[in-house]
Amino acid sequence: MLIRFLFLLMLQAILPIQGLLAQTGDLCVEIPRLLPPEGLSAPEARVAAWQQRLSTIDNSLAAYRESELEADVQVLTKACRYAIQLREFYRESDFDKIDRLLTLAEQRVAALKAGAPMWHRTPGRQVRGFRSDVDGSVQPVGLIVPAEMRETQVPLYVWLHGRGDKTTDLHFICERLDKDGQIKPGGAIVIHPFGRQCVGYKSAGETDVLEAIDFACKNYPVDRERIVLMGFSMGGAGVWHLAAHYTDRFVAASPGAGFAETARYQGLKPENYPPLYEQMLWNIYDVPGYTRNLFNIDFVAYSGEEDKQIQAARVMEEAYAANGRTLRHIIGPGMGHKYHPDSLAEIMEIMARAVAPGKTQEAKSHLYVQTRHPRYGRHEWLEIDGQEEQYQNTVAEAQLAPAPDSGAGSDELWTIATQNVARLQIRGDYPGGPRSAVVVDGTEVSLSRGTDTLLAKQQGRWAVVDRYAAVRKHPGLSGPMDDAFIDPFLVVLPTSSRGEGVTPVDQWVQCESQAFLRRWRELFRGEARVKLDQEVTQQDLNHYHLVIWGTPRTNSVLNRVFRAGADRHWPLSWGNDRIDVGQFSSDSSGQVLQAVQPNPLAPSKYVVINSGPTFRQAHDRTNSLQNPHLPDWAVVSLEQEPDDERPGKIVKAGFFDDSWQYSASLTW
Repeated sequence: MLIRFLFLLMLQAILPIQGLLAQTGDLCVEIPRLLPPEGLSAPEARVAAWQQRLSTIDNSLAAYRESELEADVQVLTKACRYAIQLREFYRESDFDKIDRLLTLAEQRVAALKAGAPMWHRTPGRQVRGFRSDVDGSVQPVGLIVPAEMRETQVPLYVWLHGRGDKTTDLHFICERLDKDGQIKPGGAIVIHPFGRQCVGYKSAGETDVLEAIDFACKNYPVDRERIVLMGFSMGGAGVWHLAAHYTDRFVAASPGAGFAETARYQGLKPENYPPLYEQMLWNIYDVPGYTRNLFNIDFVAYSGEEDKQIQAARVMEEAYAANGRTLRHIIGPGMGHKYHPDSLAEIMEIMARAVAPGKTQEAKSHLYVQTRHPRYGRHEWLEIDGQEEQYQNTVAEAQLAPAPDSGAGSDELWTIATQNVARLQIRGDYPGGPRSAVVVDGTEVSLSRGTDTLLAKQQGRWAVVDRYAAVRKHPGLSGPMDDAFIDPFLVVLPTSSRGEGVTPVDQWVQCESQAFLRRWRELFRGEARVKLDQEVTQQDLNHYHLVIWGTPRTNSVLNRVFRAGADRHWPLSWGNDRIDVGQFSSDSSGQVLQAVQPNPLAPSKYVVINSGPTFRQAHDRTNSLQNPHLPDWAVVSLEQEPDDERPGKIVKAGFFDDSWQYSASLTW
């Protein structure tokens, strides 16, 4: 009850509107959280003293709202507030950590007042904050800055931490203030992203890592061509995922232990598999489907000989072999779940050799792109923009070679071979010979240098097309519902029941939206942006994916969306009696629609209807299950109460086709 009370206070502070949460009360099913676990309550006297100090810091910081260093103070006060409000103390000595961070925050404010902030310029350990685009929250990042940097631009090593159920903001920051960490490369900056604590560096957690890298590149002399990714355990899983999905960010990578896919790691047998749509969703993060991307960089895996998590590298050895390569895999003799010191030294030497030249021209003359999902289909200047079959193996391989008609071979062209690719995006700054053309699957296509070009396969041949000729699934706008939470989003809550009283559907919406906002705070370590439907502006529509809760009857923005969608041949309709998704129709009195579509009011953005991330509390027991669990749409029956695995009884669910229309073959 304490958590619910604190959450309601927080939500009312965001939305000071009388009666917004009326009639919710104890009718909501409260699902206990697993992450982070609930700890000790702090003594009232200490809490009162902390709150006074927090208030003083906030008042003093108000004069520095325009300073880029404001986040370095706010990241400390946020850590304290969360720990107090969410009971993130796991031993009595943890109370002293609040005093420590408040003192540090006070020192930083005093330095700002004196006009001499130096904490960010001091070599050694630093803890700083940046404001995330995803939700506007302040997120921590630890840094190790060498005292001497012999180059004007230095390498950056990114270290991903292991799972820590209790390592919330407060504890992460204190650890980063006290410890250098596992790796200590000479002459390089090391960063320790928070990764939203414990979501396996997926969803907003992956954006957190990328934003931490961008923060380091903006504020320190980092060479973007020499960024290394390393991590162990959950951090190793993060390396498997991020190196395979965002390969062109890195020159080299090395995962230690971790997991690389879902079914085998979970020990699932086919008879125990979840619905087919969920199996298809495994393809978003399962690394074997992205193996060829790792051919673009220096990559070496590590496992302890006695570690059960050697399984990840064994799975990837098979994936490499299936693609005609051998995975470089260093095994620590006799080791369990940790590095052998000799093995780590060998890995650091391999990383250093890759870092010395940075990304070489040889590496850039042969590009591998492999994906199962459009968001992750880019390397350097080449991007897979659409698939012939969704969630299936999709490959584009580009090589710079003499043009077929170049005679002595002085003229070079990029030749691109594809599999399951419907559209390709060629960036305007692509390298190559003097001829502005590429050869795709044997067809030469002329390009305009300096201009991004979209190619599409038409009757077996490739040609330049207009991106906006029709609505298509493409990177950043391809579903499923979870895909919206990697980018900036705005939650839109309803304000009206149109005088008809609160229906069971309205009650479900209130409870599930409340649970989502609470879960975003507890698990994703941030405050979701929230507005009432009456407050949403055109600027909001243009800038954010909208996460809209309610029905067209109760939420005016959702009503506008459905009316605009009807003019654009939307596959969705939701009236007083029926919910229609293409050819599927059901009674709306006891059922709710969850869906994602391009927003017809702002077609470059999503609209998500009645859903947050679709993995729930039961899936937090292992990071390997923190994946999307529902596809592009689902109809949920309220005959079954929401629980820690699902929002209710899933009556029907499916993916929309490439044109965002209903597909009977992709419906279950």
